[in-house]
Amino acid sequence: MTRAISPRAVTTLDSIKRSLVGLRMPRALEVLDATVRRIEQGEIDGISALDEILTEELTLRENRRVKTALLVARLTTIKTLASFDFTFQPSLDRERILALAELTFIDRSEVVHLLGPPGTGKSHLATALAVEAVKAGRSVVFSTLADLITSLAKAERDGSLRERIRYLCRAALLVVNEIGYLPVVPGGGNLFFQLVNARYEKGAMILTSNRGFAEWGEVFGDPVVATALLDRLLHHAVVIQIEGASYRLRQHADLVPEHVRSKALITPPPAPKRRGRPPGKATLDHAVG
Repeated sequence: MTRAISPRAVTTLDSIKRSLVGLRMPRALEVLDATVRRIEQGEIDGISALDEILTEELTLRENRRVKTALLVARLTTIKTLASFDFTFQPSLDRERILALAELTFIDRSEVVHLLGPPGTGKSHLATALAVEAVKAGRSVVFSTLADLITSLAKAERDGSLRERIRYLCRAALLVVNEIGYLPVVPGGGNLFFQLVNARYEKGAMILTSNRGFAEWGEVFGDPVVATALLDRLLHHAVVIQIEGASYRLRQHADLVPEHVRSKALITPPPAPKRRGRPPGKATLDHAVG
């Protein structure tokens, strides 16, 4: 049986509402009346009601935080590990990917390489891992290689390259998607190297590519730059090779030429041997031109 609310209780309720407005707790204010009615009907006690109200407000704030962080990271298309079809790519070790989702590779400042032909799920996995990082409160920047180099080139022209690289180094995780899909503009490899060198052993990265490491000299238009990049990107690295057909073309596999369907696997070479400490910035700039 519902109990009538006393005038004093109404006054107290109004005071609570004013406090919630002052504290900028819109979700708590929204659910307050319904929660009070549940107390009156004996469904929950005061402590449980307080817990539910605060949980509702905290959930709203967390959702807002994640949404804002995803926008800052430029993750406009959201993918999750739950929506990834591991059965379509049986060569992929599901447990290994789920282990990466624990994000310890970020703490170790490691580089995760996702390699494979187009359509095999590299971007999906990279995005999903980035989303997990955002949810865990880690700062993330997501970009294609082409867009990243464009932004670095613009910063160089504006005289703000150092500041741009410093900004990109502040992110706990930098995701660089689609390495090898588009030709790198002259000088772009050098700019990318400066960023990689600045993040080396200081910040984690996820890189996706449809090209083998042996082809990076062609991708970046300079074997020296490619060697310098791989020297750092393979030092503390996790290499995941995805074998199989394109998920996007699964319904039209019979229309895909045989030589594309049976494209050779992208096999990474062994990590280059490191001797001594990495050369200083001046030496590196000279080496990569």
